[in-house]
Amino acid sequence: MHILVTGAAGFIGSALSQRFLSAGHTVVGLDNLNDYYSVQLKKDRIAPLIANPNFRHANFDLADRVAMREMFAAEQFTHVVNLAGQAGVRYSIENPDSYVDANLVGFGNILEGCRHNGVKHLVYASSSSVYGLNTNMPFDTHKAVNHPVSLYAASKKANELMAHTYSHLYGLPTTGLRFFTVYGPWGRPDMALFLFTKAILEGKPINVFNHGKMKRDFTYIDDIVEGVVRVTDRTAAPNPEWDSNNPDPASSSAPYRVYNIGNNNSVELGRFIEVLEEKLGKKAVKNMMEMQPGDVAATYANVDDLMNDVALSRIHQLKKVSVLLWIGTANTTKFSSTFHVKQKSSSQLRAAFFLHKHCHDKLCFT
Repeated sequence: MHILVTGAAGFIGSALSQRFLSAGHTVVGLDNLNDYYSVQLKKDRIAPLIANPNFRHANFDLADRVAMREMFAAEQFTHVVNLAGQAGVRYSIENPDSYVDANLVGFGNILEGCRHNGVKHLVYASSSSVYGLNTNMPFDTHKAVNHPVSLYAASKKANELMAHTYSHLYGLPTTGLRFFTVYGPWGRPDMALFLFTKAILEGKPINVFNHGKMKRDFTYIDDIVEGVVRVTDRTAAPNPEWDSNNPDPASSSAPYRVYNIGNNNSVELGRFIEVLEEKLGKKAVKNMMEMQPGDVAATYANVDDLMNDVALSRIHQLKKVSVLLWIGTANTTKFSSTFHVKQKSSSQLRAAFFLHKHCHDKLCFT
């Protein structure tokens, strides 16, 4: 396969690109290395990829229509995995324009490139945030998601609608993946795992929203990558049982699918902090706060469709390790080979000591 991975210097994109390269595919990694968080971290993630002769880095903006059109025409990709876009629920409230540009205009350019150049399958990142005000747990792709509570969530729901339109009009196979809180080595520095660890070690207060009652379905990076690879290999197809009188939101009469990709295990924030305190040997100074605008109280993924359709439960078996167990058994000394530590001011610096990859590998499957 000749694959375009957008967001290739990101947390998931870099790991996925490496996996595709290891399987013998050729990859073009699009990433404009923006400064939403540490540019150096992004450069360090993508450096091993650039060293591979089967990888090429394309450094421009997803919203650049001309550059996107030229790249698609020149490369003739067989598959596209779109992981680029502006992330962050809370940031979307303060900077809405960047979400419109990256998540809507940029995704439109992806769809047009796929449409005009014979791409066999488009896989794209959606988000658990699309569930919004829904409190029926676990979150199910077969239920409607029409009440987002942030522009980020709305932009991801819009991506699903845009993808369906292209699947319906042009027969473009599309699969959307609703990611649930991804963690692991080389993770984003704005995530709670890193922010809390750094603050606790430095004796600084942490903001605990919803008084510690928030719950998240944490999903390990290796399991995310495994799921994306398998979905990419399984081209979306029309659902022959789809009924327009009782429409299933997760499929269609067009070649369109949406999956949750999570751990099917929701962890309460208060317990998450307790395990961090135990591991670090220090108590957190907590600022107990109300819910922030745009946040949801809990996420919890129903992953039955993903397990059944791409045989994860039968062949790979998701490790499904609780983030609490991962933190609690992490190696505390060996981290430099798998984690960015050059930038001393990075918010991840002192979190890095327990982010050695083998801490997950030694845990048993469930």
